Amino acid sequence: MWARTVRGLVLTFHLAGINNQNFLMRDDQTGTFWQQINGRAISGPLTGSHLAPVHSDELTFALWRSEAPDGTVLKALAKDANEYETKDWDVRIAKVRTVLDFPNSGLRSRDLVLGVDAFGASRAYPVERIFSAKLIEDRLGGEAILIVAGPDGKSVRVFEARVAGQEVTPEFYRTGDVLMDSETGSEWNFSGCAVRGKRTGACLKAVDALKDYWFDWRNYHPTTTIFRR
Repeated sequence: MWARTVRGLVLTFHLAGINNQNFLMRDDQTGTFWQQINGRAISGPLTGSHLAPVHSDELTFALWRSEAPDGTVLKALAKDANEYETKDWDVRIAKVRTVLDFPNSGLRSRDLVLGVDAFGASRAYPVERIFSAKLIEDRLGGEAILIVAGPDGKSVRVFEARVAGQEVTPEFYRTGDVLMDSETGSEWNFSGCAVRGKRTGACLKAVDALKDYWFDWRNYHPTTTIFRR
């Protein structure tokens, strides 16, 4: 998700095409072309500019509704019903041949990964590994991070392992769906906030992450590593 304001201009975008199976946008104000995955202007008057990221989560509707009971939902337009993808889009697209392949990486092109690009480094976390482990503690660019699977077994979030600027040590662990830190025994929810124990009220800072196909993430993050533990 990206902010629409660049250099004081509020831009309006539309689909312009597909670049290596990645969405390509064109703004109406300047005619600049923008890449979906990294928000970078790749052609036109604003070439080299970047859209500012807006933090977002990819959650199941049930989990989102439980966290934001007063939230509103974007309504589909009946007149454009035939233009929307069907519910089995992900099943169908998984069978489509990719234009790029990285055969020596150990991952298949259509493997789903959670990509994290932060602290001067990027890493791909296989989604199946995340939901199998439920909690992954890692260091990226020297920073301690947590990759946490949601209680629905489908959603995932990433956090800095810091409270009030201090790295949380000893580490976190899970008991069922409950996330706890071993230093104080405080209990943390999926929003990254302590709800019981000594640290009640403290919240971890969220880290942007993108669920993507491996070939696409690797193409736009050529120096990425893969989490293999």
